Amino acid sequence: MIRVGTSGWAGEGLFAAEPIKAGTRIVSYQGERISKEESARRRAALNSYIFHLDYAWDVDGSGLDNTARYVNHSCDPNCRVELDGKEIWIVADRDLEAGQELSFNYGYDLSEYERFPCACGARNCCGYMLAREFWGNLPVERANYEGLFPQ
Repeated sequence: MIRVGTSGWAGEGLFAAEPIKAGTRIVSYQGERISKEESARRRAALNSYIFHLDYAWDVDGSGLDNTARYVNHSCDPNCRVELDGKEIWIVADRDLEAGQELSFNYGYDLSEYERFPCACGARNCCGYMLAREFWGNLPVERANYEGLFPQ
């Protein structure tokens, strides 16, 4: 259903190998279940594959066996993340064609947003890997998308 390949904007990416219907669970985010304390330590060591699971646990998806780690951020994503009990799923938000790169919004908050520039190329790209709810909080001079802050 999926394959790893060269991304149009971010190194490697994950692609639909065949058409995928909206609502389909495509791949689960696999990795070591770690405490928030351990998560903070690993993030400080620049591990960018830590994924929030719940109030007490995160998942370190840095292992190469975690195919979902190749899904890149986009400001106009075609997938979303769903938590299902103890699993994290990448789910198609709309029908996908074979060959289409999978993406979701990483949903970062405003803390240190400048460390996470976005190069997704979407028409509505805000310039950073921010959750959409924070786009309006960006200083106008930092916004990538002219239409984001009407004059």
